[in-house]
Amino acid sequence: MEIVVSGIRPTGNLHLGNYYGALVNFIKMQEENKCFFFIADWHSLTTHPDPDRLPINVKNVLSEYLACGLDPEKATVYIQSDVPEIAELYLLLNMHAYLGELEKTVSFKEKARQNPNNVNAGLLTYPVLMATDILIHHADYVPVGKDQEQHLEMTRNYAARFNYKYGVEYFKQPTAYNFGKELIKIPGLDGSGKMGKSEGNCIYLTDSPKDIENKVKKALTDNGPEGINTPKPDYIENLFTILKVVSTPEVVAYYDNLWNTGETKWYGKLKKQLAEDIIRTTSPIRERIDSIKNDDAYLQQVTKEGAAKARETAGKTLREVREMMGLSFHSAR
Repeated sequence: MEIVVSGIRPTGNLHLGNYYGALVNFIKMQEENKCFFFIADWHSLTTHPDPDRLPINVKNVLSEYLACGLDPEKATVYIQSDVPEIAELYLLLNMHAYLGELEKTVSFKEKARQNPNNVNAGLLTYPVLMATDILIHHADYVPVGKDQEQHLEMTRNYAARFNYKYGVEYFKQPTAYNFGKELIKIPGLDGSGKMGKSEGNCIYLTDSPKDIENKVKKALTDNGPEGINTPKPDYIENLFTILKVVSTPEVVAYYDNLWNTGETKWYGKLKKQLAEDIIRTTSPIRERIDSIKNDDAYLQQVTKEGAAKARETAGKTLREVREMMGLSFHSAR
C-alpha cells in the first residue's frame, strides 16, 4: 500500500473548510492507503503558544479528527511529540539544510515580517521539521495546500541531497496527493476566497446551532441580481458553494433558478436554508466530538497505540540513517 502522511497544527478547532477540504478525503484515503495522521504540536511551538492551552488544543483536534471518521484501526493517529525519533532525525536533516535556502522560504519571510520580534530558529527550520515528518515514514504522498507546496519541494530536495551524499537510494521523493475533482475549497462567509481560522470567517464543527444561524445571517450579500442570468458576484457564489456541499441538488437548483430569473428579496430564505443544512451536517459530528472529548481513557489508548505504531517506522528509519551517517560506533565494536 502507498504511504500517506498528513499533520495539522493544534491552533484551534476544525471548521467546515477543514472537514470538506481535507477530512472527507482523509476518510477515503485510510481505506486505500497506509496513512499516518498526526497532531503537529512541535510545529505550533514556533509561535510560543500558551503552555496551559496547548494540551487542550491537542485534545480538541484529536477528538475532532476521530469524530469526523478517522479510524485508529485503519490509520496511525498520533501526537508528534510522542515520537522522539522525529526530533533526532530533524537534528540530522538540519545538517543537510542550508541557511540561504531556508531564509528564502516564502512562509519564513512572511512570518518574519508579521512577527519581527519572534524570528526564532524553529521558524527558520520549519521546513526541515516538516520534511522529517514526511521522510521518517517514507511517504509516497502528502496532501498539501497551495501554501505548503514549496515546503514539499524542499522535502524532495532534502531526500535527493541525502541520497546523493551517502550514495544510496534511501529516501523517496514524495509528491502531492492529487484529489482531482474531489478537491473542495470552502469559502469564508465574509466574501473572501477561503474559510480560515486567522480570517475569522469560519463555521466550526463545534459551533452550536444558534452560533451557526448567527454567522450565516451576517454573511455578505447585496440587493439581489440585477437582471436575468447575470453572473453571481464572488460573495454570492461563495454562499452557493457552501450550499452545494451541505444541501441537495434540488435545493441548489431552486435557488439557482431564483437568481437566474432575476428574483429579489430571497436572501433571507437562502440563509435560513443554508443554516439549517449546515446544522444538520455538523450536529452529529459535534455530538460525537463531545462524547469522545469526555472519554479520556479512549483518547489515551488511541494516542498510546498510535505512537507505538508510528515509532516502529520512525525507529527503523532513524537506525538506518544513523548507520549511513556513521553514527554507529557501538554497533561497530
